[in-house]
Amino acid sequence: MKLKIQRIDKSLPLPEYKTKGAVAFDIYSRTAEVIKPQEIKYLPSNLIIRVPRGHFLMIAARSSTHKKGLFMAHGVGVLDQDYCGPEDEIFIPLYNFTDKKVTIQKGDRIAQGILTPIQKAVWHEVDSIKKKSRGGFGSTGTK
Repeated sequence: MKLKIQRIDKSLPLPEYKTKGAVAFDIYSRTAEVIKPQEIKYLPSNLIIRVPRGHFLMIAARSSTHKKGLFMAHGVGVLDQDYCGPEDEIFIPLYNFTDKKVTIQKGDRIAQGILTPIQKAVWHEVDSIKKKSRGGFGSTGTK
């Protein structure tokens, strides 16, 4: 599948899949940033991506991000099909959960993107789904 992509800073690489089996591509920071302890900072990804019809782009943390003391502030990002205008650079919200400053260098890999097909629901409201409850939220982890 070919995607239209615009890099704001052409000195940074295009996203890439690091292995043949990788399902996600790496996303780099366009700028060097210092993230203070307990701070959320939005880092520019350098990318504007035209997501094809019938898909969305999921932005997720890289498995190694926590080693720097960071995680994605919103858990997962969802990039819609129509978020691709000239001002629609993807930003990655990172939270520093440590008591020390964390430095990100320009070009550091800060997140990963996964292109995912979507299906939209057609709602069919009912008065009850099932007669018996499974036990409620968290019920399988109580023992």
